[in-house]
Amino acid sequence: MLSFLSAPLPETLNSAISLIVAFVMGTLIGTERQYRQRTAGLRTNVLVAVGAAAFVDLGMRLTGGDGATRTVAYVISGIGFLGAGVIMKEGMNVRGLNTAATLWCSAAVGAFAGADLPLESLFVTIAVLSGNTLLRPLVNAINRTPIDEGATEATYEVQATTSPDNAGPVRDLLVERLERASYPVGGIEVVERGEDAVEVVATLTATAVAAAELDAVTADLARAPGIRHATWSVQTAD
Repeated sequence: MLSFLSAPLPETLNSAISLIVAFVMGTLIGTERQYRQRTAGLRTNVLVAVGAAAFVDLGMRLTGGDGATRTVAYVISGIGFLGAGVIMKEGMNVRGLNTAATLWCSAAVGAFAGADLPLESLFVTIAVLSGNTLLRPLVNAINRTPIDEGATEATYEVQATTSPDNAGPVRDLLVERLERASYPVGGIEVVERGEDAVEVVATLTATAVAAAELDAVTADLARAPGIRHATWSVQTAD
């Protein structure tokens, strides 16, 4: 007789149900990801959910609730490494965060299934699907809303382009004009822009500014002798 038949049927059946629940819930999540052509699609989410369910169920079978608790902790850290593999940084942009978070949630779905909590597994699945679908219109609406610089915490920089020989005076002038406009400078650096040009970059300590005021400062700087171009930029905080 095969060895797996030696296990009590109720335990074997319980494990089978846990894996089936994890498979179905992972399929629901993965189908939406596959439809949107994400890096981690149907098969990846199913495997994450089933794997998490299998490990948690194994922990329960071997040492009961304490074993399942320890297994869940290892599943969480293990999925963290897997999620890190789908996160890519391209310049100032970071891609894959939503995919990594979805994989993490798929593991939670599987963990609930492996712990014999199928209803909770279903609830998490519904929450994940809602976050990836129902919130999309709200995200798009927010992204289309113009940024109010006065209400957004961000890092502001003022740049002035000049010749290498004139970098020192331009740096002093940049600091003086910004402080006159009540925008203290937190840091300043000179960046080479070819053989005959440098860019003096001042980082402001303020996290909110009036765009019109910085426009006036840069316009005034652009008229100063030796400054070829002046502008400012903003980077929103993480």
